This record gives sequence, structure tokens and C-alpha cells, in this order.
Amino acid sequence: MNGYNMNGLSMKCFQILEEMIGENVSPNEIIWSVVIGACSQVRMLSRSQHTIDQIPSEILNKKSIQNSLIRMWGKCGSTEKAQNLFESVVDRDAMTYNAMINAFGLNGMGSEATQLYRKMPNNLRDESSHICALNACSHSGLLQEAWSIFNDTPFKTERIFTTMVDCLSRLFLFDEAQNLINEYEKTNKPSVIMYTSLLSGLRNNRNRYLSEKIYNRMKSLFPDQKQDLVAGVILLSNIYSSVGEHELATTFRSDQINYLGKNVKLGLSCTEVNGQLVAESLPMHSENYFWYT
Repeated sequence: MNGYNMNGLSMKCFQILEEMIGENVSPNEIIWSVVIGACSQVRMLSRSQHTIDQIPSEILNKKSIQNSLIRMWGKCGSTEKAQNLFESVVDRDAMTYNAMINAFGLNGMGSEATQLYRKMPNNLRDESSHICALNACSHSGLLQEAWSIFNDTPFKTERIFTTMVDCLSRLFLFDEAQNLINEYEKTNKPSVIMYTSLLSGLRNNRNRYLSEKIYNRMKSLFPDQKQDLVAGVILLSNIYSSVGEHELATTFRSDQINYLGKNVKLGLSCTEVNGQLVAESLPMHSENYFWYT
């Protein structure tokens, strides 16, 4: 089941679960955890509720399951169910808080996410806590709050820097984003993910000149990280298309993909229609915003 879940075949998990129940095999805590993870992947409210209704109460009361359910409800878009469950958890740990902060952030509730982050006991905050709060700010446009959280973070990892770069890039503050990257590189090796986040913001801004400059810098700094460069190719070709340069976009993408010798990975975009999951294949690019999972 976990193998299916990790490879984008989450619906297979539900089939196996139904077979187990049909054969009177009682799923244990680990099985239910995997199934909850599958619900988080497909993000169907009806399927998630149907699953929850089958979990025995003694398993539902385990904190690890409760944390997983908070994450699941957040990804399914039901912050109310996530918050109700969060409030019912007596002995909250870092994962409980992180899951709820992330649930708020995923659903555009940046203020609620940062308020909970501020209420979280300092001794429970970890790297994921900072990243979830910064991501919530990023997706809600809370720049000053993001800077406050970033500046107050005692140990800033690569992922924390990248999340702040993403926040600045989403707000088209590219000079500030580049300055932050420069600050990071004073004491650390360059990070391809930071440049990818910057390039993603440039795509949204349709900034062709600076996009070309950033992509060329990525090729110079990371010549051996081919798959990450493919992400840059897709982003830059999308920028060309967005400004009407469709022929250039096609030629550039084809030439660069051939040069890098890598295939474009396909992802799935899923939509719930009448209780059924409809999937569409889409090209993936590595825009890593480090949502807590």
C-alpha cells in the first residue's frame, strides 16, 4: 500500500483496504496511517470522511493518527475539521502544531497560521514549524510577518532561506530575493532550489530578461544537476509562451531537454467529480516550497 501511495497510485490503497475488510482482516495502526496518507494525496472530502468512519476509536485516539488526520483535513480543504481535531488533542507535540499551521497555510489563512505559530511553545518549534509559518505568509502575501519570523529564527537552514526567497519572489521583490541568496552564499554552497524558486516568481511576473539571466546562472552553477535544470527549462519556456514567443518556447524547450539528456517527469492533477477522481497528466517542475508533509 505504501508503495502505491509513494508512486502516485493512492486509489489502489483504497482497493486493498476494501479487500482486507471484505476478508475480515482488521487493519492495524500502520495500515490506517498509510490510508490516511492516501486520502491526503487524493484530497477528496467524501473519500476521506468515508475512511475516517471506518477507523476504530482506539486507533483514532492515538496522537500519531490524529496528527495525520489534521494534515489530511488541511489538504482536503477542511480547516474546520482540522481545527476541531487540533483542539481535541490534549498533549500536542511539534507535529500537531505543524500540521495545523500547515492546514491554515494551505487554505490561504496566513494570519491564523502565524497566530498559532506565535502561540506554539518555543521548545516545540523546529525547522518544519518555521517553514510552515513562512509558507503561510508567502501564500497570503504577509511580507512583514514573514521577515519577522525569518529574522527571529535562530538557526536558518537552506530550506528556511529557500522558503523566504520564495516569499519574496511571489511578491515580485526580486532584488531582495537575490540579496538573500547572496547572503546565504557567503557561507554556504549555492542552492539550486533557491534559484528555482526565484525563477518561478519571475515566470509569474513574465520577466524574460531576468529569467534568462537566472537560468544561465543555474547552468553555470549546477551543470551536473540535470533534472533541476529541466525544471528551469520548463519555467523559462513558460515565460516565453506567456509573452507570446510560442515558437521560441517550443524550440528552446526541445533543444535544452535534448542537451540535458533528461525526460520531463509527468505529474497528476486530480479533481473530484461526482465522488470520482479524475486525473490529468501534466509536466512537473521542481518548484519546491517545502510544505510540511
